[in-house]
Amino acid sequence: MCRNIRTLYNFNPPATDEEIYAASLQYVRKITGFNKPSKMNEEAFNQAIQEIAAVTSKLLNSLETSAEPRNREVEAEKARIRSAKRFGTNN
Repeated sequence: MCRNIRTLYNFNPPATDEEIYAASLQYVRKITGFNKPSKMNEEAFNQAIQEIAAVTSKLLNSLETSAEPRNREVEAEKARIRSAKRFGTNN
């Protein structure tokens, strides 16, 4: 599940609200063990996602670096190469 959480900091263009939400959703799923909560827990589950997304946005906006922003395509290619080496596939 958590393999879907990607680094969101220092990319050009910056992380979108959708990417931040997706990472927050994966985090809440991981720590609760729920892929989809019951009706009884749905409100708390969704509230946690919203709060984590807000805190994540605040964090990403407050961080500073002198490093050049990373390129999404270059990082995606590096990940494909690592995956091919690890699993012996050519995706």
